[in-house]
Amino acid sequence: MAFRPLLRQRAAVPAMAAAVSAGLILYPNSVAYAEEPLSDDTILSRKPIYDDTPLSHDPTPRPSEPSTPTDYRPTPTDRLAGQIKYARLAFYGQATKAEDAVNDALTKTLSLEHSFTSTIRGLAPPKGSNEKLLPGAIYVLVASMAGSIVTRNRNILLRGTVPVLVGLGVAKAVIPVTMGNVGELVWKYEKRFPAVADAHLKTRARVEKFIDTGKAHTQMSFYRVQDTVAEAREKMEDWVKKGK
Repeated sequence: MAFRPLLRQRAAVPAMAAAVSAGLILYPNSVAYAEEPLSDDTILSRKPIYDDTPLSHDPTPRPSEPSTPTDYRPTPTDRLAGQIKYARLAFYGQATKAEDAVNDALTKTLSLEHSFTSTIRGLAPPKGSNEKLLPGAIYVLVASMAGSIVTRNRNILLRGTVPVLVGLGVAKAVIPVTMGNVGELVWKYEKRFPAVADAHLKTRARVEKFIDTGKAHTQMSFYRVQDTVAEAREKMEDWVKKGK
């Protein structure tokens, strides 16, 4: 009979355990987490997917600003990098100057070439004139060679001036339009030097005066010869009449 209370106590323990378990299941007093409990910052940083309000707390950590030491001294590597920088800048400046100089030289060369070709083209006679440059130039060359052959045994002054004068005379007669263009071109370049232009004008005036004087003397000589021939003819006619 002494074992009956023990048996009753043993039978009541499973019943009490079942009743406690049912109470915990039906009325839970605490929340059971499957993961590590969330902190306050994590709970505040979470945002529902349908909520448009901004977060009150930014969980992204901001990097701290580096502190600048006041007593910084450049290292040999820094000094070497600075020298290399200066050398590169100096080399770039010299390369730029050289490139600009080459471009300027090419521009001047092209402009000179264009000026030369346009000048040579301007010396040619126009298409409307009957003047032909090729045969005329050959005639001028032959005349100059003939003047050189004639004066080959003379002094150096005649050998230097006679071929030039003969060639200019023939060119003036054969290709007058081209010679006029050449004269205008020479005069345009001579006007850049006033002394040369004045000497040219004086020489031209002297030559024209000499030519005019020569023409006047030639006409006077022609008239004298003509008068002499007329007098001789009259005398012959009188002599013939007296003879009859």
